[in-house]
Amino acid sequence: MVFCTVIAGCTNLDETLYSSVGRDNYYHSALDVKRVVFRPFEHAYWSVTQFHTPQELTADQLITPQRDGWWDDSGVWRTLQYHQYDQYATYYTYIGNMWIAGFQGVGECNFVIEELERLKPEDFGLTRAEFDNYTSQARALRAWFYIKLFDNFRNIPIWTDFSKSLPKDIKQAKPADTFKFIEKELLECLELIEEKHSLGTQASLEGRWTKAGVAALLVRLYLNAEVWIGVDRYSDCEKYAQKILNGEYGPYKVEDRWDAIFDWNNDTSDEMLFGFPSAGGYTYWAFQQSTHWCTVPHGSNKYFGDVKCNAGPHNSQYACSPSYDLDGNLYKYDLGMTVNKFRKYPDDCRLVKYRNLGNSQREGMFVYGYLEYEEGGLTKRCTATGQNYTIYIRDAVGPFHDLAPEQWPSKKESNLTTGDHNSGWHFAKYPFYPDGDKGQLESDYAEIRLPEIIYSLAECKLRNGDTEAAGKLLNSVRRRYYPEADYGTVLYAPEGTAKLDMGEMLDEWGREFLAEGRRRTDLIRFGKFSTGRWWDKTPDADDHYQIFPLTTQVLSTNSNLKQNPGY
Repeated sequence: MVFCTVIAGCTNLDETLYSSVGRDNYYHSALDVKRVVFRPFEHAYWSVTQFHTPQELTADQLITPQRDGWWDDSGVWRTLQYHQYDQYATYYTYIGNMWIAGFQGVGECNFVIEELERLKPEDFGLTRAEFDNYTSQARALRAWFYIKLFDNFRNIPIWTDFSKSLPKDIKQAKPADTFKFIEKELLECLELIEEKHSLGTQASLEGRWTKAGVAALLVRLYLNAEVWIGVDRYSDCEKYAQKILNGEYGPYKVEDRWDAIFDWNNDTSDEMLFGFPSAGGYTYWAFQQSTHWCTVPHGSNKYFGDVKCNAGPHNSQYACSPSYDLDGNLYKYDLGMTVNKFRKYPDDCRLVKYRNLGNSQREGMFVYGYLEYEEGGLTKRCTATGQNYTIYIRDAVGPFHDLAPEQWPSKKESNLTTGDHNSGWHFAKYPFYPDGDKGQLESDYAEIRLPEIIYSLAECKLRNGDTEAAGKLLNSVRRRYYPEADYGTVLYAPEGTAKLDMGEMLDEWGREFLAEGRRRTDLIRFGKFSTGRWWDKTPDADDHYQIFPLTTQVLSTNSNLKQNPGY
């Protein structure tokens, strides 16, 4: 069979075509067709890890500080967080890999679409509707790749013909044309793709696009249209978001328990509009590399009990941007201060310290303070690897080392170069279940959740001046985080006394979607990415950092490609 292969770390984007099995004698059954159709989905899941780091570390919620020599890496993380990546456009792996991973996915989808065009459904006992659904699966996934590429680079080629055109031959399209292409693809897929018909059936559809998932991509496209192409499409965003909530594309509902959508059996969750399947014995990209596995200290496997886990040891690549300075005073930034944004509303159940309860259950989302575990009948505390001081995780960044919890360091400089293994609260959005637990590494990756549609609609309402309608929409999700006794103060008006405005809307996006790979996009849409100030980040000189540069290895593959403005 013919495939397009582009190794994520290489510098050559030309396709290598090879045949391990002839195309004409590969397809013997409907199962063979299905295997080809869904092969790009595995690559898509892996590509999430490539887009995650540049999306989050350029924004205000997550940081990667230096920790006693760890996580300095010649300043590579600081270039993202300070928006200095134009200096490294000659060869910047994390930015270049987004382009490579995205267009590899586009190529794999193109291959599937062309294969289906030359096959006849009746040869495999399939109906035309089933074949149309398969083609729509590939087209929807291709649109998903294009949305990511469009968001990050804006000026990109439109490549749809696998057999006749190669990326090195194609010029960049105008952003308006790319937008129209994505929109047309999704609207056509919406008519042909399968639909979820009843609650409780998500497991049978997991890993596949449905009408609701495709409509959700339209919501993403329209929500960001004003930034991406300079045209306000909020009314279209509102239209399709409302259709999803009305059940026109199938029944979905928000989970009563906040962590259910991230738990080991979330493939059954009716909050999931589209997810990538995971399994401990298969692939679990959300629990690998630089996505969610590296959000807690190295050595914390003892605290979680996942010492022998197939995913390996944890590491502290990500922490929350601090709320306190090194005198214990609260910062006064409008952005960042991640944990304090949660503390704004008392009794948020996510603020409970993460703890495994046994039998594939957990509580809390944040990881802080001492990390204690039992060993040899004794209670011990995790220590800093290579340093051997006891870790006490704080909502501040500095050289704390062995200081007691109530003490503050004498050196008051707090920035990305002055941290240690105590610096910055960590988090565990997906559960880190212990060895032997049936739920270990079993959580599917929740790519699109129903709350995204609710929040998108709420933002549209708020932008249109309907603050009460926006508040009610947000409250329909937020209720699950607080005890009922607090509703009077934590819910937005008119159902409570909490005030909703555009600043609070951005904060609420941050609370609901912490570390879900969208914060940069949200900051840009709210006009805060380049102009905003947060911990150890001053405003940019101009707004060209809102899209990434094309790295030298990308430009060298295609003489038609032009560098993005400002680089």
